[in-house]
Amino acid sequence: MTNRLKILNLWVDPVNMVESLFYIIHTVEKGHKPHSIFAVNPEKNFSVPKDPLLYEIFKTSDLLIPDGIGIVLAAWVLYGLRLCRVPGVELMKNICRLSAQKKYKLFIYGGEEGVNKMAVEVLQKRHPGIVIAGRANGYVDDAKMDDLIDKINAAHTEILFLALGSPKQEKWFAQHKDRLETVRICQGIGGTLDTIAGKVKRAPKMWQACYTEWLYRLISEPKRIKRQKVLPLFALMLISAKLQSIGSFQRR
Repeated sequence: MTNRLKILNLWVDPVNMVESLFYIIHTVEKGHKPHSIFAVNPEKNFSVPKDPLLYEIFKTSDLLIPDGIGIVLAAWVLYGLRLCRVPGVELMKNICRLSAQKKYKLFIYGGEEGVNKMAVEVLQKRHPGIVIAGRANGYVDDAKMDDLIDKINAAHTEILFLALGSPKQEKWFAQHKDRLETVRICQGIGGTLDTIAGKVKRAPKMWQACYTEWLYRLISEPKRIKRQKVLPLFALMLISAKLQSIGSFQRR
C-alpha cells in the first residue's frame, strides 16, 4: 500500500471495509502470489517491535487493517484522517459472504478441533454455496506440516484463514508462503473461530457502535487486563508524538 501510515512503532493502511473487499477481489482474481492481511491494534505497537522477525513481517505485510479503535484515533490525532475500523472478525465474515457469491475456495486452519469443525458448519449454514475446500485444527505438529501444505494446495485454496493467534499466525505465513501454490489471500484471524462457533460471545451491537467492544471484552474476560494495561501508555506516546510534530512545525 503506497499510502501506508506510520503509527508510533507500527503501520496501518487507511482502508475501510469496502476498500478491503475490493482489494481481496482484485488480488484473488489478478494476483500471482499469496498476500497477507494482518490486524493492527495498540497492543501490537508494543509487542511486535520486541521481535525483529515479527517486526519485519508486519513491515512487509500486504495489507494492515485498522482493527482497534485506538489505531483509528491515532490516525486522527497524528494525521487528521478519519479512518473506519475494519475489525478482523467482520472482515473474515464479509470475505465468506463474498466467497459464497464468487465461489472462491476457502481453507480454515487453526483453533481447537471442535471449534474449527463447528465454525465451518456455522459458515456453511450462514452462507449457502460457500466453498470451504478444507480445514485443519491448530494442533498440526511440525512433522506433519508438509502434509498440511500439500492439502491446502491440493484443494486449490484461494483464501486461507489462519486462526493460530498472534504472533504464531504471522510467523507461519512468513515461513510457508513461498510453498502456497494457489493461495492469493491469507488473513490472520486470531480467535475469530471461537466467536463464530459460539464459544466466545462478541459485544452487543450497542457496545460495538460506541467503540467500546474492548471494554466489554475486558469486563467479560478480566485476565485481558494484562494486555490492555498498555493502552494508557499508548495514549501518552501518541500525545507526545503529536506535541513533537507541532513543535517541529513551529520551528520551521
